[in-house]
Amino acid sequence: MTLGNGFVSSVRKPSADFAANEAAQQALIEQLQSALARAAALSNAARPRFEKRGQLLPRERLARLLDRGSPFLEIANMAGYLVDSDDPDTSVPGASYIAGIGVVAGARCMVVVDDAGINAGAMTTTSTDKLLRVMDIALAQKLPFLHLVESAGANLLEYRVEMWVRGGGVFARLARLSAAGIPVLTVLHGASAAGGAYMPGLSDYVIGVRDNGRAYLAGPALLKAATGEIADDESLGGAAMHAGTTGLVDYLADSDAQALALCRDVVARLDWNRALALPERTGFAEPRYSPDELPGIVSVDYRQPCEAREVVARLVDGSDFLEFKPAHGVTTLCLQAAIYGIAVGVIANNGPIDPAGATKAAQFIQLCDQSGIPLVFLQNITGYMVGTTYEQAGMIKHGSKMIQAVTNARVPRITLMIGASFGAGNYGMCGQGYDPDFLFSWPGTQSGVMGGEQAARTMSEVLRAGAARKGVEVDEARVAAQEARVIDLYDRQSSAFYTSGRLLDDGLIDPRDSRRVLGMALQTCREARARTLNPNTFGVARL
Repeated sequence: MTLGNGFVSSVRKPSADFAANEAAQQALIEQLQSALARAAALSNAARPRFEKRGQLLPRERLARLLDRGSPFLEIANMAGYLVDSDDPDTSVPGASYIAGIGVVAGARCMVVVDDAGINAGAMTTTSTDKLLRVMDIALAQKLPFLHLVESAGANLLEYRVEMWVRGGGVFARLARLSAAGIPVLTVLHGASAAGGAYMPGLSDYVIGVRDNGRAYLAGPALLKAATGEIADDESLGGAAMHAGTTGLVDYLADSDAQALALCRDVVARLDWNRALALPERTGFAEPRYSPDELPGIVSVDYRQPCEAREVVARLVDGSDFLEFKPAHGVTTLCLQAAIYGIAVGVIANNGPIDPAGATKAAQFIQLCDQSGIPLVFLQNITGYMVGTTYEQAGMIKHGSKMIQAVTNARVPRITLMIGASFGAGNYGMCGQGYDPDFLFSWPGTQSGVMGGEQAARTMSEVLRAGAARKGVEVDEARVAAQEARVIDLYDRQSSAFYTSGRLLDDGLIDPRDSRRVLGMALQTCREARARTLNPNTFGVARL
């Protein structure tokens, strides 16, 4: 079972458990698809307005920019969901941006598209945080940063001072990208006003669309309110004016389509992959067990056990893996495998982490780090073991070893949350606080400091202990009411839809796409580690 090519799946698809798991997971997948389709439909409803201006819709711009047939790994697809609205049937995900890693003229790039079809691209509560996250990924993974701009900017009627303060970090990151030797390209499809004007101002290359593209620190309305001056859009900040007068626009296009073709041409002429000496990974085998079976394997009820090897067998090449220390710390699995020909170390959970499992994982992480092998964490963890036996066995000490190893590993770390993610188990399995290169979640993931029922029972014990100290009788009705409030408080926040909306991961994915997502993330990290940049001190100034 643990030797290479020796794993034999025990999954029986006609079984009642498989069917129940699959149905529950499918319902959540459909909820995800419905929310994403809602955002696309709302944006596409602006088609008459865009066509009147001779423009392409945001998603059409993205499709024109990317190499045809190439993969696109969307980042933070659920940002903002259940944040500005707590109604899952009306809340719109995306936070005003479509963002992700795609291939443009043969180069892997970070692409951000302002979703101007929704509220003219006005920023929401989480817009800034999403933009900061994708820019951090671009910097860490050495990806050219391409931004297709058309936005009304911040919604002044929903002003938040924290959004304004954090917004400065966007411009700081643009400067850091340029200084690091990572090209920043902006296509000015529409308005880029106020602080947004610094988006083209801090870009290395700017392509503007005649008549529609505009950049100004104060638009006509703000200018009139502030100074009384009356000016028109074109003379104040039109793309043609910037191309001929200020020099802000480097390339002037007559249409969205031409601007995107120019952007592709600029990227092609960067020759971004010229120094990569990476052999193409070929000859790997697809898993012997289909990733399409994953929804039937993992229950949406984290209290139901799941054999993690069954998940791994549907993710790795040839369903082939070698298990490290299989008889030691048996609830923590450490496996050597490959995904799309890239060697990986996989750490997965078959139960809570005990002292032996923590020390095994710590050693395995260090071994992978020594050999430069990326780590993949499959989180389905309720936490570290507790109780007198485990405390006396050094759970704190050994768990800390694992957390130290996770934190300080220098190799790429990619986390996939597939079930439970509770307590310090989230930390030891490379949760968001440990800055994994990428972290994606299945829609059925439940996460938090602990489960709602556990928190409620804990607080009930505290209430009863307090009553005992005071020598008074416990009010059981009060206990029951408190338990209901605590369960609702914890469980409402544990849903993957809630946490992903708050950018506590890099997005929700269909479980059946897990192998492809891991492959794209691993390939991105592999290229980044092999790429040499040409940094300078201050970035490229607009001259």
